[in-house]
Amino acid sequence: MASHAPVAGHEKIETNNFLMIVLILLALLFGGLVEIVPLFFQKSTTQPVEGLKPYTALQLAGRDVYIREGCYNCHSQMIRPFRAETLRYGSYSVAGEFVYDHPFQWGSKRTGPDLHRVGGKYSDEWHRIHLINPRDLVPESNMPAYPWLVGAALNPADMAPKMRGLRLVGVPYTDDEIAKAADDVKGKTEMEALIAYLQVMGTARK
Repeated sequence: MASHAPVAGHEKIETNNFLMIVLILLALLFGGLVEIVPLFFQKSTTQPVEGLKPYTALQLAGRDVYIREGCYNCHSQMIRPFRAETLRYGSYSVAGEFVYDHPFQWGSKRTGPDLHRVGGKYSDEWHRIHLINPRDLVPESNMPAYPWLVGAALNPADMAPKMRGLRLVGVPYTDDEIAKAADDVKGKTEMEALIAYLQVMGTARK
């Protein structure tokens, strides 16, 4: 009789939906804690890599345009540590490169190429033409065009509150940087801001 007790217990779990759900949730919770909690105490995931600086006001505005236009839906910003990845895109991504990104834009889907090391790879003019009509430079591209960004002016008043908010979550903006934020984007367009953001991607470790 004793030899059948474990089987009976197993059957009880499999036939009790509520109990099965509770045990699954507990297993997921425990596994998640084991995987995630240690990351909060590792320097490699909480400290910026050498050379990493917070986004300037113009770059930050460009990042907001990037997110608003859904660029992350087709482009990842994480190069995996595989030979095929590093040969095509450059050195693999590390968490310390993204400590000032809230939220980070790693992503996983790649309709278009990974953009993590795109900074400095092309000229500002190349990016401008590509964003106005991608097929002028890449005939086979299925990326939509963003010509309206050329005439869309940034709102200088938006920047200081955004930077103060980011400072609350650990981005080391100074009072002086926040005070100058409006002037730094005054008269700039969303196209200029987006290009500024693209040109800084992945440059900290280059």
